Amino acid sequence: MKDRLSFRRFVGLALSEAIPDHSTLWRFRESLNGGLGERLFVEIGRQIEASGFVLKQGTLIDASLVPAAVNPPKRPDGEIGCDETGRPLSKLVKSELDPDAAWTRKENHYRFGYKVHVAMDWQSRIVRRIAFTPANVNESAVADSLICGDERAVYADKAYDSRDRTERLKAMAIENAIMRRGHPSRKLTADEHRRNERIAKTRGAIEPWFALFKNVHGLARARYRGLARNTTAVLIAAIAMNLKRWAAMQPA
Repeated sequence: MKDRLSFRRFVGLALSEAIPDHSTLWRFRESLNGGLGERLFVEIGRQIEASGFVLKQGTLIDASLVPAAVNPPKRPDGEIGCDETGRPLSKLVKSELDPDAAWTRKENHYRFGYKVHVAMDWQSRIVRRIAFTPANVNESAVADSLICGDERAVYADKAYDSRDRTERLKAMAIENAIMRRGHPSRKLTADEHRRNERIAKTRGAIEPWFALFKNVHGLARARYRGLARNTTAVLIAAIAMNLKRWAAMQPA
C-alpha cells in the first residue's frame, strides 16, 4: 500500500475505518489459490471483451522466465532431457525450499525457476490467456492452450513452429503467423527469412508487456514459494494490467 489514500478510495474505505492488516490480505490471497484466481481472470476478461475493446485480429504468444524466490540448488553433472530447442538439460534437481521450481537452459545459461506463458490480443494489448509453469516446461507444450480460437491470426517466434500446430491452425481457419524454424538439413529460403522479419515486427509488441510485468508489477522474480501461490500472483498482476489498459483507453 504505497499510496494509502488512493487505496482507501479504490476499495471504499473511509478515513475512520481500519486498513486490513497483513493477515487479512494473506488469507484473502490464499483463498484465490484453489481456482478462484483463474475464474476471476476469465470473468474480468469476458467483461472487457463484451465491451468490444478486444478486436481479435491477432493473438501474440510468448513466454518469459521468472527466477524462483529461493536460491537455486546446486546443478549436478550429467544430462537428462532436453530444453525447448532440443539441447540437453542437466539432471533436474529439486529445491527443498521450493520443489515446484525447475531448471532450464536458455541461451547457453542454466536458469532455475518458473515460466510465464502469455497470449495477448495484438491491437488492444489485453492478455486473453495466461499460464504459469515450472521453467522446464516447453513453450510449445503450452502453446495450444493459449490459442483462443476466435482470432484471425496467431503470431509467435520460431520456438512455436511445428507441423502439428500448422495443421491445427489450418483446421481452425486461423492464419499461421508463426516464424519458421530452420533445420541443418533444410535451410530457410530467402522468402522465409523475409516472412520471419515481417512477423517479428508484429510479434515484438508483446515484449513491453513482460517489461511492465517484471519491472512495474514487481515480478522480475517469483514472490512466493510454490506453483499455486505464484500462479495467483501472476493472475492478479495480469488482471490489474488488463484493467489499467482498458481504463486508459476509455473515452474521457
